[in-house]
Amino acid sequence: MKQSKLFTKTRKESPADEVSKNAELLIRGGFIHKEMAGVYSYLPLGLRVLKKIENIIREEMNQIGGQEVLMSSFQPKENWEKTGRWAAMDDLYKVSDFSGREVALGPTHEEIIVPILKNYISSYKDFPVSIYQIQNKFRMELRAKSGILRGREFIMKDMYSFHSNTEDFENFYNKMKDVYKTIFDRVGIGHLTYLTFASGGTFSKYSHEFQTITASGEDTIYVDEASGTALNKEVFNDEILLQLNLKREKLVEYKAIEVGNIFDLKTKYSAPFDLSFTDEKGEKHIVLMGCYGIGLSRLLGTVVEVLSADNGIIWPESIAPFVLHLLALGDDETVLKEANKVYESLLKVGVEVLFDDRAGMSAGEKFSDADLIGVPFRAVVSARSVKEKGIELKKRVEEKGKIVSLDELLKIVKSEF
Repeated sequence: MKQSKLFTKTRKESPADEVSKNAELLIRGGFIHKEMAGVYSYLPLGLRVLKKIENIIREEMNQIGGQEVLMSSFQPKENWEKTGRWAAMDDLYKVSDFSGREVALGPTHEEIIVPILKNYISSYKDFPVSIYQIQNKFRMELRAKSGILRGREFIMKDMYSFHSNTEDFENFYNKMKDVYKTIFDRVGIGHLTYLTFASGGTFSKYSHEFQTITASGEDTIYVDEASGTALNKEVFNDEILLQLNLKREKLVEYKAIEVGNIFDLKTKYSAPFDLSFTDEKGEKHIVLMGCYGIGLSRLLGTVVEVLSADNGIIWPESIAPFVLHLLALGDDETVLKEANKVYESLLKVGVEVLFDDRAGMSAGEKFSDADLIGVPFRAVVSARSVKEKGIELKKRVEEKGKIVSLDELLKIVKSEF
């Protein structure tokens, strides 16, 4: 893509009403646009990153046998009354029409997926089932102050699994722990992310969170670094320490961001709707459930929080908006001709490239914008590189580049992706 055609522009100044690093850098880089506190629109660069995260998650959900659906954001009030959450859930958006009819604006989808499954599950032979979606969610977040980490509208992958017995559920639940670890590894934050024992909130007594360590995190976790076991401050007591075989004096306190969670729902949501099945003997049982969430927008924001530098974002190669940022320095005809040749060659072999072909921009301005946008590779065509019959190539995380031929450039970039 030619940068001269990109409708978004970078900003030098940080937005005055943002205090979080993720919102500051994403807005300055032209990835997102703030509509109001806790609500953001995704612009071309931001959407490219979001779609790559989405595809990684989708691949992993499909790999474990998940079936993708798309459920309604409008949810019947009576479903929420059956589970008791219409009155109990204090961050639930309730929407009324002119007739006075009320519906919930979906923050989660247990109240939708369980009634759907009643139409299709009746026998032990129907199990197991796992269903997921990737969809906008809505929660009445009164502390929307951390950019896209804590939104009123956000994008989430929620999966729901259904089981006929405890053993089957536990096998799937433990597999999901590994699947989530793979996802966080693939998006570049696995080395900073811990499976964390936590409170289950409105879902269950206990749950597991995935917490990414960063000084800007709102959660406090305690980590036993020898075993890799972690627990949230909310469940930090002697009973839990004994259960997890942890010594208080060996735990290290960290700030962290929750990037995912998994819950053992048991029959909490299947029972109110009488979601049941008959076993081999013809006896009736209530279905066991689990749910598994990852906030895509929160995950994107977390990557920016933990992997950025003072001068901009450092995107992991797996989710970067482009593989390579090509810069043409100066308005010399020879330089522009060579840069266009490089651009066309990259496109021909399928490399995702952002081409800074903007006229009238100084080298310093282009370098500054490239650092802010944070693409993994930067290739520069200048009078010097043309004279040396090559292109200057460097990684985002490297201080200095090197002159390579066009063939070498194509080989290096293709080998990395």
